[in-house]
Amino acid sequence: MAEVKFKHLEKVYSNGFHAVHGIDLTINDGEFLVIVGPSGCAKSTTLRMLAGLESITGGEVTIGGKVVNNLAPKDRGIAMVFQNYALYPHMTVEENLAFGLKLQKLPKDEIHQRVHEAARILEIEDLLDRLPRQLSGGQAQRVAVGRAIVKKPDVFLFDEPLSNLDAKLRASMRVRISDLHKHLKSENRPATAVYVTHDQTEAMTMGDRICVMKLGEIMQVDTPENLYNAPVNMFVAGFIGAPEMNLVDVSLKEHEGKLVVNMDGQHLVIPEEKAALIRSHQANKTVLGIRPDNITLALTDEALAHEQIIVGDVIRMENMGHEVFVYFRIGNDEFTSRVPIDDVKAKLGMKLQKGVKFIFDMNKAHIFDKETEMNISLKK
Repeated sequence: MAEVKFKHLEKVYSNGFHAVHGIDLTINDGEFLVIVGPSGCAKSTTLRMLAGLESITGGEVTIGGKVVNNLAPKDRGIAMVFQNYALYPHMTVEENLAFGLKLQKLPKDEIHQRVHEAARILEIEDLLDRLPRQLSGGQAQRVAVGRAIVKKPDVFLFDEPLSNLDAKLRASMRVRISDLHKHLKSENRPATAVYVTHDQTEAMTMGDRICVMKLGEIMQVDTPENLYNAPVNMFVAGFIGAPEMNLVDVSLKEHEGKLVVNMDGQHLVIPEEKAALIRSHQANKTVLGIRPDNITLALTDEALAHEQIIVGDVIRMENMGHEVFVYFRIGNDEFTSRVPIDDVKAKLGMKLQKGVKFIFDMNKAHIFDKETEMNISLKK
């Protein structure tokens, strides 16, 4: 059992800087939880408090139901993989993997068995005789992960472990680490993992759940799908997703018994279920949020009769090969639409045009209170 809990966890430095603001979080046994956020949001500080590498100012950290606030890192049942591989340069890969186990004075046979099992799982058996200087970045990072595996910890901690790798290697290592987690779970071995990153692609592809942080506070903890489709506030909405969500100041008004978004004299009807939630909040100023995926080109006469049509001027296009990011302006506001390249060729001929008709999927749009930044169109 390796459930991890933060209870009112706080970190205040000696200069008075309040880094972590009384956060509460439960990481389930066997779960792969990713903590994501921009630089300076205290995600690594939070991980280091869990590891015992940073003192805790207030609150509790428990691992498997045991309070570990005052335990040394070696007594917490954790293994940590850092951004810097930190391999001993004068030791072979096998010696690096075995070093921590020798310090624990484990029998030679057990050390050999653990090292070779980890090497097999990570496919580095042919590297065991090499020195760190003879390894590529991806190979060195696999050895660093192997060092964590051999310890058979209750909890794996990853602090931006792929930041030093190029894009292709990062993608490969994401898959390897995810597969490793699934492999350990399939063998009923401890597999609770806490992974810190600033890269939302890593977060979305690896995490069972994702904890989004901002300035030492938790904004939302949820599955990747829910974070994408149901962000609780403007920060999460803008941080998750690429291209990022369109967020535009709008005014709302009643029109023929329906609540509508008014943009430069054009109207978008808000579905009634969302409209009822929005009315109950009575926000003074509002922001429309809609993802580029949910804005499409009106291609047919049938589509042109759609009530959720908005006319805008295309000002820029980015050809991504299989799709095009179409940037268009309505009044003074700029939007991004993500459109299949064949649709763009059929409608626009890949040329900038004025008066282009776009369909907004308002079932997937959000309305935020500008003052509180909370999503007031979400069902609680």
